[in-house]
Amino acid sequence: PDKEDAKTMENMKGHVIMKDVTFGYIKDKIVLKNINLYAKPGQKVAFVGSTGAGKTTVTNLLNRFYDISQGSITIDGVDIKDIKRDELRKNIAMVLQDTHLFTGTIMENIRYGRLDATDEEVIEAAKTANAHGFIERLEKGYDTVIEGDGANLSQGQRQLLNIARAALSKAPILVLDEATSSVDTRTEKQIEKGMDSLMKNRTTFVIAHRLSTVRNANVIMVLEQGEIIERGTHEELLELKGRYYELYTGMRELE
Repeated sequence: PDKEDAKTMENMKGHVIMKDVTFGYIKDKIVLKNINLYAKPGQKVAFVGSTGAGKTTVTNLLNRFYDISQGSITIDGVDIKDIKRDELRKNIAMVLQDTHLFTGTIMENIRYGRLDATDEEVIEAAKTANAHGFIERLEKGYDTVIEGDGANLSQGQRQLLNIARAALSKAPILVLDEATSSVDTRTEKQIEKGMDSLMKNRTTFVIAHRLSTVRNANVIMVLEQGEIIERGTHEELLELKGRYYELYTGMRELE
């Protein structure tokens, strides 16, 4: 349960600091060890590393799906343990690999990102996400009914709706668990354009499965067995000729 004096956060900016964060899902099995990072609004922080390195765990902790064992995570200087959970999650938009749509119109599905949004705002969010074009081409446009988790749409179209939902939310923090792994190159370009518009002025955390999408990150964190073993820009990390270089040049596999 939330603390009795848990705070609501008006106008959250998205300054995120993780300090000496250590965590394990099971007490004796540490998944993350001494994680330190700083991100401010408009910055893009990318996590790369092999499967099981702890990339998704970092974002699970930010959302407080789990509480950390040691260290602290603050947003705008407030410890996330002191923020109401629903308030915290309202300020973090997530675009995950698996999109979940419900039976209802496209308009209703996008509006799920912010329930009090007007039709105009929903359409604007779809334009930001690069989804407006395909929606307009559907027989009933925004009134098209989505069936069974989006079975009547392609994987790429479902993902663009997911991005539109995140755009509508106006959350200052964005988590992208890189969502382009199961789409063709043309759709991937559309999704990336949508994501680029979405990331402007937001603190963005990207969990990368393809290294091509993290080249323009402000900082790339290379995680291995729960520790940050390298950090820097794409160019800096290539110059290091370490683990990132091996992953980027294909000497090692990125899962």
